[in-house]
Amino acid sequence: MMATSDTVRTRAVLPVDAARGVMWAFVLANVVVVEALFLSAGEGKNDVLTVAKWFGLHAALLILFQLLLVARLPWLGRRIGMDRLTVWHRWVGFTLLWTVLTHATLVVLGFATLDDASMGSTFVALSGVPASLLGMLAAAVIVVIGAISTRPLRRRLRYEVWHGLHLLLYVALGLAFVHQLQETTTFASSGFATAYWWCLWLFAFGALLAGRVVLPLWRNAYHRFRVVAVVPESLNAVSVYVTGRHLDRFPARAGQFCIWRFPGHHHWWTANPFSLSAAPGGQGLRLTAKAVGGTSAGLRTLPPGSRAFVEGPYGAFTSLHRSRPGTLLIAGGVGITPVRAMLEEQATGDVVVLYRVRSEADAVLLNEVRHLVAQQGGRLHLLTGRTGEQGVPPFGPAALQQLVPDITDRDVYVCGPPPMTTAVLSALRDLRVPARQVHAERFGLA
Repeated sequence: MMATSDTVRTRAVLPVDAARGVMWAFVLANVVVVEALFLSAGEGKNDVLTVAKWFGLHAALLILFQLLLVARLPWLGRRIGMDRLTVWHRWVGFTLLWTVLTHATLVVLGFATLDDASMGSTFVALSGVPASLLGMLAAAVIVVIGAISTRPLRRRLRYEVWHGLHLLLYVALGLAFVHQLQETTTFASSGFATAYWWCLWLFAFGALLAGRVVLPLWRNAYHRFRVVAVVPESLNAVSVYVTGRHLDRFPARAGQFCIWRFPGHHHWWTANPFSLSAAPGGQGLRLTAKAVGGTSAGLRTLPPGSRAFVEGPYGAFTSLHRSRPGTLLIAGGVGITPVRAMLEEQATGDVVVLYRVRSEADAVLLNEVRHLVAQQGGRLHLLTGRTGEQGVPPFGPAALQQLVPDITDRDVYVCGPPPMTTAVLSALRDLRVPARQVHAERFGLA
């Protein structure tokens, strides 16, 4: 259940702040260790190769951080959110790209200077050295992944194609690991260095394997998820009810989402993130989706008894992060699903819901939302019409202030299409709503 108002008032440190503190402490501790290892054994055959080694060591560290950011570790995910971890993964990835390119360029330049040869001939010569060749191949894969991850190219590729190519990054990680293993001046410069790098690589790969493979397989074998009913909610929306064993031990919270697969009905590689549209109470799970793509549209014909493969739960869009007694829940379109689940979980505090749709007919789960808001003694504002029809932006600062005069004293949860979410977050900043009271999450795989 949601925290009581007394607990909310006395919470000094929010879970997201604690998680970020742990992450920064981990990063800084490892940076200090790597700097110490470089200072103790970082001298190369000339000054250029010394600098190249510095970039190489930090490239290895960035690779390991990349693995941890996408390992889908439950403790981090429910406190920070997959969307923020994915954004950080993207920026660390581009930092890694330039670090690797700088390292490779300096290595070739350093040996060219050492041998008084051209960079072209030095590059060819180094490609015949196994350790260097592995590093070159790893760098090439990282460059390709970086290129297809730039916005112009990413938008031109289907998600499945981009994701398949992106998985080549694991090949690059393996090549980089062996490359570093063969560079004895860094990996085996001392007994401590060897132990440190082995522990860090095993920890990062172990976290990735546990979060992305072992935990989902174990949970699905333990819970044995099955579809029990498919209920149309409107002409273009459907709810899927899923049951299983021991669901009281499934660690989901209202507001979270799962990645759903339905083997036998859809291809195994076809997966979609759908929020839980009802608070998990140990009896079953429910997702509600609109027909915006082939997979979500196909849910309407999903036969009861179908097997479901569920990854998750994921997301930080939960009451875990509440800091104020009052709550404002803002939803747009199918973004009402996690909001509806949170309403069912809400135990105390004043709640206001703003539900934005084109028309009342498009308002999925509207009757359920009305009933839950009435139970809470809260207020529901159904905002209909196209943006700009009334001459006033529905989520501009003035409109929000008029609808919710005490908005700065509330926790604000926002879920909806990206343009709407962006507009709301901008208005909240203009209204000076404290950042720690604003909670928004973009549900997706990339």
